[in-house]
Amino acid sequence: MRLRLLLLALGTFAVGTDGMVIAGILPLVSDDLDVSVSAAGQMITVFALAYAVLAPVLATATARWPRLRTLLTALVVFTLANALSALAPNFGLLLATRVLAAVGAALYTPTANAVATALVPPERRGRAIATVMGGLTVATALGVPLGTWIGRTDWRLTMWLVTALGAAAFAGVGLMLRGLPAPQPSPGLRARLAPLANRPVLGAAATTFLVFLAFQTVFIYYTVAAAPATEGDQSKLTLLLLVSGVASVAGSSLGGRVVDRWGPRVVILTAGTVSAAVALALPWLMQSMTTALIASALNPLAGWAVAVALPARLVSLDPPSAPLLLSLNSSALYLGVAAAGVTGSAAIAVLGERWFPFTSTLLMLLAVALAAVTTRRAASPSPSSTARSTFVLTKS
Repeated sequence: MRLRLLLLALGTFAVGTDGMVIAGILPLVSDDLDVSVSAAGQMITVFALAYAVLAPVLATATARWPRLRTLLTALVVFTLANALSALAPNFGLLLATRVLAAVGAALYTPTANAVATALVPPERRGRAIATVMGGLTVATALGVPLGTWIGRTDWRLTMWLVTALGAAAFAGVGLMLRGLPAPQPSPGLRARLAPLANRPVLGAAATTFLVFLAFQTVFIYYTVAAAPATEGDQSKLTLLLLVSGVASVAGSSLGGRVVDRWGPRVVILTAGTVSAAVALALPWLMQSMTTALIASALNPLAGWAVAVALPARLVSLDPPSAPLLLSLNSSALYLGVAAAGVTGSAAIAVLGERWFPFTSTLLMLLAVALAAVTTRRAASPSPSSTARSTFVLTKS
């Protein structure tokens, strides 16, 4: 059973690496395909936007498919898309392959979560999903710096790495996950969107959107923000991304524990304010490797602590509707990532390469203000041992 879950996690590792590693190879894509770094950042935008829009649609369209068929179809599309990305002769075709990769990712991740819950008894479902979605966390800590290092001379090598990961996941799932239980009845698209009519749910989803818009505005263009410290050295950039990845894992773990103790409201307001302060200091912290390493640890530590609290807050509004609420949180998350590509590009054009992180500060403060207005201390849920497990569903 554990092996099956780990094979599913290999797929989410590939998906997570694909979605985040682009930030580490933007300058190389820019030079090779003769586009600006800001334009190259739209690779992340189209991937995230396609994922956010297509995830609920694909889940509804394939609800009656056998789960193994859905998983394998998703991995074929994902793997083929990344191979086409590695071969893309121009930027327009490269963007098209990113949309295709998002189709595979948006189909795979929710299905992998559903399969994980079907493979174990009800009392172990949270841990099963945590194992599968741990692939995304490991992608942040390992896949992104590894992909950046491999592609330090040729970004296409990074895409071949993701292609290989997708192919390995396809082989493992195809061999080891036969005989899966039949899918349970799934709600239609209208039912999936119905909670948005609830004002607290809408406020929580809007907060998720703003948080990831703020956080990703800097991360997508991290190569630009860190340029004074790295001086264009991909090895130095890889080190910064490695520190950032490890801090992301630590932030999610720490955030889960704090949410359990004090509730999501306290974490969102406190860690969100810390994240805004770090973003405000980035123009100065990124001037040397020593201070850049500190910033690379602090920013994701605070940011991913907030990321834990966001789904916990949503689930506390209506626990019986947790799967639907978490799918909405996922869409809000990816819409924030998609918008961040455009926002970061515009911020660089208006404020310049050194000062554009100020935009992240403003957006995060808006998110904190919205959270403060749309929550009350009395509404904060009592500590729950499920808070950490809800985080792993944010990207489902």
